[in-house]
Amino acid sequence: MYLGRLDIVDSIKNNSANETPSSMNSSLLFGRRELTLELPESITIHEINKYPMPVLEDVDGSIREALRNPIGSPPLPELVRGMKSACILICDITRPVPNGLLLPPLLDTLLAQGMQKEDILILVATGLHRPNEGEELRELVGNDEVYRSFRIENHFARDREAHVDLGVTSQGIPIGIDRRFFDADLKIATGLVEPHFMAGYSGGRKVVAPGVAYQDTILKFHTAHILEHPRAASCVMEGNPLHEAQIEIIRKIGDILALNVAIDDKRRLGKVTFGAIEESHLAAVAFMKKYAEVDIDRRFNTIVTSAGGYPLDKTYYQTVKGMVVPMDVLEPGGTIIIASECSEGMGSPEFGAAQQLLCEQGKDEFMAILEGRSEALIDEWQTEMLLKPLRRGSIKLFTELLGETELSHIFVDHITDLEQAVLESVREHDDPDIAVIPEGPYVVPRYLHS
Repeated sequence: MYLGRLDIVDSIKNNSANETPSSMNSSLLFGRRELTLELPESITIHEINKYPMPVLEDVDGSIREALRNPIGSPPLPELVRGMKSACILICDITRPVPNGLLLPPLLDTLLAQGMQKEDILILVATGLHRPNEGEELRELVGNDEVYRSFRIENHFARDREAHVDLGVTSQGIPIGIDRRFFDADLKIATGLVEPHFMAGYSGGRKVVAPGVAYQDTILKFHTAHILEHPRAASCVMEGNPLHEAQIEIIRKIGDILALNVAIDDKRRLGKVTFGAIEESHLAAVAFMKKYAEVDIDRRFNTIVTSAGGYPLDKTYYQTVKGMVVPMDVLEPGGTIIIASECSEGMGSPEFGAAQQLLCEQGKDEFMAILEGRSEALIDEWQTEMLLKPLRRGSIKLFTELLGETELSHIFVDHITDLEQAVLESVREHDDPDIAVIPEGPYVVPRYLHS
């Protein structure tokens, strides 16, 4: 079932008088599969999806056309002439970017203009995430010929000597950028434009910073005084201090191109933009806003959502995004129930340590510690973001792969029966209307009367 906007599932119950369904079903993205939610008909499901997005019929042709007709820059074939080297950034494994579709036409264009394979580097923009290697790197690249034929390396944010010092931003954030990217004649960032719960939208400038930034750069713009700003939120870019810092950083670097894509709920391409990094990114954001930001005319006491499925829900760290995004349509005191596979556990050791600190200190003391820092500790910002929905209501997590020690540090309630948790929430709030968000953080519901 696909419903654009907010649609009431009861509206499809047009069965004959002799056929009354005993339950209503909805599905959540969960790992590489879908998790079916089966509920009695006494519960009304309001399923929230992206608005229906037109998809590109000729994907390869659309990408090549974007390269020939860029936004804010000359065509790529013209730009490449005379350039000896190129560095192409790709997102790490946490993002479902269709690299197998993007890289071949991009590389074909560079080679057709005389650039040599050995002078082209594909750099995985890991930020402070772990490197992607072996079979995982092959999956990430998405094209075996590209994987076998080109240099592909990971960014390592903690290696100080691997970065160029470009001074500081107006907010005092030190700017360190991977030397391999900075030194390349041609700099191209590729990425997926989707809602992001801190930076407004992903893609574009975000692939550069934090993608290939030095750790001090990343730690400085993830401090509490930036992330607690009311504009550091999903789908908000104007006045967002994190976005503004990223823009300053890319302007310090100089000319950067970006190849951006937007995808629908089935991960089919709906839009491709290419050109100067700021202009092409804004064009992709303008497109995505029409589909990912969904207007809702009410709030809910029970929201059932996902962490976006594979690859986003591989860790509890990334799962937090699915908890934060639906806050605007949660009634104060309501309950968010989220399903996430967490196939790789909590995430980084640093995130695990932040979660343990939260459990030991409690919410208020934990925030006091963060607000006293001039520089964040690695990955503690995700724990800070977790507190935002917890200030509004309660959270219950359905997962099957976290161990006992990990579950003791999640700081939300662990559930083993998804349907039972929904029934309990409905009884607790005495409200049979629930919202279900199958795609999780890829869809941003907006309460119209905020």
